[in-house]
Amino acid sequence: MEQIGLSHIAITTGILLILTGLWGILTQKNIIKMIIGFSLFDTGIHIVMVGVGYVEGKTAPILDEAVQLKEAARQIVDPLPQAMVLTAIVIGIGITALMLAYALRLYQKNKTLDIQKFNDLKW
Repeated sequence: MEQIGLSHIAITTGILLILTGLWGILTQKNIIKMIIGFSLFDTGIHIVMVGVGYVEGKTAPILDEAVQLKEAARQIVDPLPQAMVLTAIVIGIGITALMLAYALRLYQKNKTLDIQKFNDLKW
């Protein structure tokens, strides 16, 4: 029987978080719950990216006495997925903060967070 690898667990967990976040975005009427759904969706994407970039048996891309320079290409993982995930985390935090600030302004103006109560852009 084949063992389940760490990357399979990360990808499965990420897909479950993506689906949970998508459900929260599409079915909730409260704006805060929709923002939480977006955050779950975003976190799931990050976990899937880390799971795809994981390579069994290789080490972090740090050149020191543990990894010789001439053997580095065969012993270290590609740092690009890790850098992309870190960038995506920072962008996700900024977008989440912007959505929360917008939700606060909507609440101050309309005294509700129910999306169905907003008639400003309805035909």
